[in-house]
Amino acid sequence: MSAVAVQRQTEFTFGPKDHEAVAELIYAEAGIVLSPAKSQLVYGRLARRLRACNLSDFGEYLRLVDTDDAERRAMVDALTTNHTSFFRESHHFDHVRTDLWPGLSRKLDKGERVRLWSAACSSGEEPYTLLMTILGNETAAAGRLARQDFRLLATDLSPSVIAAARAGRYAPDTADSIPSSTRNAWTRRVGNEVEIAPAMRQLASFRELNLLKPWPMRGRFDAIFCRNVMIYFDEPTKAQLLNRFADVLVPDGIIYIGHSERIPGPAAGRFQCIGRTIYKKVGA
Repeated sequence: MSAVAVQRQTEFTFGPKDHEAVAELIYAEAGIVLSPAKSQLVYGRLARRLRACNLSDFGEYLRLVDTDDAERRAMVDALTTNHTSFFRESHHFDHVRTDLWPGLSRKLDKGERVRLWSAACSSGEEPYTLLMTILGNETAAAGRLARQDFRLLATDLSPSVIAAARAGRYAPDTADSIPSSTRNAWTRRVGNEVEIAPAMRQLASFRELNLLKPWPMRGRFDAIFCRNVMIYFDEPTKAQLLNRFADVLVPDGIIYIGHSERIPGPAAGRFQCIGRTIYKKVGA
């Protein structure tokens, strides 16, 4: 281990009680479970916040987040894991293209509304992949969709990743996972980054949202993507969230969840599995 690593490990005292206090805070704020095995991760991420706030120990920091809402949000942001990629778990987008979107497109053609929700959008790869799947490589399709009663809501707990998603700029190696014909249609090179076309960015509404707090949306959704988020929750929190999703889905609405996630027992009766980690709402 390097001298730098040792220095960083011992820069601030961080004992079991400090970890327990942080874990209680993040669970109350975001439902995220941080076991003692995660203490080194917690230390590494929050040590940066202590330096930024010019504090000397975790006790001071915990007292600060107890009274400072802005720093409390910064703490949650620092402890949130945001790993994603374009066309991640591609079978979901295959289902959108072949099973979901044809019916929703007919609804739009009849003047009806269509609402989609990327409920943990991270830095935007998921909602932009969804739009690429819907639009194909025809750039004129974005203008037609914008004139219809279509909305794509993309939300995340982290304000920093919402800002990145809204900007729609990515490192070239991140954009490499987009098929070349689609990448040519919907992106352009801007300096050392790849930018999503403005016509596509305008189709998504990016908002900061805590899934465990009250939701401001009033209408129902035709489909919800909530992938690789519930792995951080305990069983009661998962069930609570999935029941809320069921409440805001239209009859027969679809929810897509992560590859290692399942519908827990208390919410299982509200969904029917129709594909690999793809579920249809049961009942009204």
